Amino acid sequence: MIGIIDYDAGNLKSVEKALIALGEEVCVTRDRHELNRADKVILPGVGNFGDAMEKLKSFGLVDVIKETAESGKPFLGICLGLQLLFEKSEEAPGVEGLGILKGEILRIPDGEGLKVPHIGWNSLKLKNQGRLFAGLEEEPYVYFVHSYYLKAAEPGIVKAVTEYGVQIDASVEQGNVFACQFHPEKSSRTGLAILKNFAELEG
Repeated sequence: MIGIIDYDAGNLKSVEKALIALGEEVCVTRDRHELNRADKVILPGVGNFGDAMEKLKSFGLVDVIKETAESGKPFLGICLGLQLLFEKSEEAPGVEGLGILKGEILRIPDGEGLKVPHIGWNSLKLKNQGRLFAGLEEEPYVYFVHSYYLKAAEPGIVKAVTEYGVQIDASVEQGNVFACQFHPEKSSRTGLAILKNFAELEG
């Protein structure tokens, strides 16, 4: 079973539908026991970094997420879920992230001809043999919606990058912890292949 963490941050339904389409059993919950019973856990989300951290704290989910990350169970952050795994974000100065991975979230700089938020399809440049991208073409197209981006402190964890006025660390992997800035659940067949790779990981 795959547990999807519900912390009122939106985008849960599309992730749930994509996994069900792959034949996976899914549980959308904020219950600690349900999440502990799950074989894998996903932290999706769209919205504000500071508000999201406040919700995770108010629902008692910070410790659950950290315990899951330490347990060896496959864990996937999507979009805001990726950002929350890191230490801090320019979107919410002074607010500490989960700090499970090292790095910071920066605002996409304004540039000529570039709209922020970045909304649309971009190709990925794959690197460091990420397990989520096994069997995919060399430069897969995926769908982004974001105004802030990751700059990881450790280049070795970065498994995909994209360009949007600046180089964006679009996907990371460290041990059992995976994260994507893009939305695999909205990225057509490529996205389903990425979610399938996650679903088939051994815990």
